[in-house]
Amino acid sequence: MIIAIVQFDLPGDMTLSEATDTIFAPSVGKYRAMPGLVRKNYLFGHSKGGGVYLWESMESAERAYSTEWRSTMAARFGSAPAVTYFESPIEVENIARLQPR
Repeated sequence: MIIAIVQFDLPGDMTLSEATDTIFAPSVGKYRAMPGLVRKNYLFGHSKGGGVYLWESMESAERAYSTEWRSTMAARFGSAPAVTYFESPIEVENIARLQPR
């Protein structure tokens, strides 16, 4: 599995609620249908936005972060996003403990 962390600049005065309503929520459908994507968590903090993505393969991740995608993001947010890749050799999933019984 591959983890990609994507970060991009947000306007300094943007709130979590604004980012959720105008940036994050409208993009959910696109990611639900994305080939090779296992999970995405949206990130917000200190004038930065982004996501943590779990991909089936590096090929899937690289297809998503194409030159076209980078150009679109740069035009939308004023600078190109930073993408950092990590191999994920082990995963611990505790979600079952968090579910109501």
